[in-house]
Amino acid sequence: MAALGILAGWRLVRALPEPVAVAAFRAGADRAHRRGGPAVARLAGNLRRVVGPDLPDAELDELVRQGLRSYARYWREAFRLPSRSRQQIRDGFRLHGEEMLAADVAAGQGAVVALPHAGNWDAAGAWVAAQGWPLVTVAERLKPEAVFARFLAFRESLGMEILPTHGGPRPAFDVLVERIGRGYVVPLLADRDLSARGVEVSFFGGRTRMPPGPALLALRTGAPLYVASMWYEPDVACASLDGPLELPDPDSAPLADRVRTVTQRIADGLAAGIARHPQDWHMLQRMWLDGEH
Repeated sequence: MAALGILAGWRLVRALPEPVAVAAFRAGADRAHRRGGPAVARLAGNLRRVVGPDLPDAELDELVRQGLRSYARYWREAFRLPSRSRQQIRDGFRLHGEEMLAADVAAGQGAVVALPHAGNWDAAGAWVAAQGWPLVTVAERLKPEAVFARFLAFRESLGMEILPTHGGPRPAFDVLVERIGRGYVVPLLADRDLSARGVEVSFFGGRTRMPPGPALLALRTGAPLYVASMWYEPDVACASLDGPLELPDPDSAPLADRVRTVTQRIADGLAAGIARHPQDWHMLQRMWLDGEH
């Protein structure tokens, strides 16, 4: 039933006039804010980590409301992306630092981009594909399988190659290494570890784990590694690139230590971007290993 609801909603949102869809998703976000619940409380706790203890509770509550509206905007725009023309996709996203990525693709060396769950990462991927640049990334295998298959088809229809985190014909990391060698852009969501085997880092003054994949891929291939900040402007989704990050010399330390060093640099870059645009960080899951949130 959940899968059928999501698939039906997908078709419905694409059929709605834009003003109607905007109003409906904003109303849904505001209703979720009023009702509260565990996910909203988690978002509030995560944002409290970002903004610190001195922000008044009323201002934090307003930030949570804006965060839920931003998250609803992500889903609305994601549902409608397949109906956009290539030019509309290009016009709907702005990347500061695109010249660096263009140069990497032109040089055939590829690039790794560490992303936060912020702004609209699907619009970012669609924009890269609309530039004619090859792109591959990984996606969590969602349940039920019908939902995962729909998300897979959705992203592939936008020109992205998507690898499941597990259960594919080949290990995802091996395919990513191969694609990097062919000059692909590899964006990877990097602010939350899904495996419980991630790299422990310091993040907004607390301890959390982040996936080692972006660091390991860059160290393995030598590809440039960027950290993206992502946010919304009123009329467009935006991102900026920081980097390429400095990678430790292969002889400077064991691989595991180098992965930890680079992952901490990624965490610092992600934190800087999230702090600039906290309302657009869509983190409604537990993040920190210490304390309540």
